[in-house]
Amino acid sequence: MSEPILPVSSGNEALTTRRTVVEGAGAALLATSVLGGCATAATDADAALYQRLGGVFAIAGVVDHFSDAVVRNPVVGQGSQNQALREWHTRNLGRLPGLKFMRTLWVCNVAGGPFQYSATQPGSTNVGLEVAHRDLRISPAEFDEVAAELARTLDHFEVPPREKGEVLSAFAAHKDEVTAGYRAAYR
Repeated sequence: MSEPILPVSSGNEALTTRRTVVEGAGAALLATSVLGGCATAATDADAALYQRLGGVFAIAGVVDHFSDAVVRNPVVGQGSQNQALREWHTRNLGRLPGLKFMRTLWVCNVAGGPFQYSATQPGSTNVGLEVAHRDLRISPAEFDEVAAELARTLDHFEVPPREKGEVLSAFAAHKDEVTAGYRAAYR
């Protein structure tokens, strides 16, 4: 069995590296393969992005890292010039675990996995993000910085170019939704 692109964690230790996935996380890999439908799905070039990324455990690890990096990011996190973003990243951190869960479901859903994302504030589509982000008034430049943070996270986990591009494209497809509140406020 080939190792997944992203690291897998059993939940009892820190995220593992690609090398230690093969050495110590066979059960998690087996669970991911079962979810993917076959033992070779993660290696098949035609497999859904979800399988090629390593499944829910790997995606959750990346989302965890990414979410923490966004909180620390000086442009969009706790030091942001955008008051709404700054306040969310300082006053609402108790909600961060739930946000990580929702982000994980969203990525799994848009990557073709078996999990369905249901927005807490439904937008125009089942994976729409406009309502949840409207009051944050995220500018196009701030959106781009979050995308750059996502790219840095994918690089941290050594995600290959094809999969990195697909993840970033899925994210970028929602730029207009996420920045709708900014555009409405500053027309």
